[in-house]
Amino acid sequence: MVTAFMSSHQVASCAGSVLVIPNQHFENLFELPTAMATDLHRVVKAVALAQKAAFGCAGVSTRQHNEPAGNQDVWHYHIHVTPRYQDDGLYGTRGQRMPPEERLRYTNRLKPYLQVER
Repeated sequence: MVTAFMSSHQVASCAGSVLVIPNQHFENLFELPTAMATDLHRVVKAVALAQKAAFGCAGVSTRQHNEPAGNQDVWHYHIHVTPRYQDDGLYGTRGQRMPPEERLRYTNRLKPYLQVER
């Protein structure tokens, strides 16, 4: 029902950002069924806990955008889960494309800690 994957765009000071998406297409929050939101947030929580364990981050931010006025620029519902550190400068910084081999290193660090509650 849900897929989580390492984002291709990363802010260096917060590397390890993951996208969580429904496997079925929903354009935005307004189309997303409530039952699907429960499944998605179960995975978001698991990713956030894994990021804290794997990366030792001080916190986690989640972001989700809807419609042009809400800065939506990808027309498939998704939630960003980003590891956060004190004074990391995330907001106001544009991410850069991270090479696949580097994304794989972050993914492999997360995998041992991913446990989704049912």
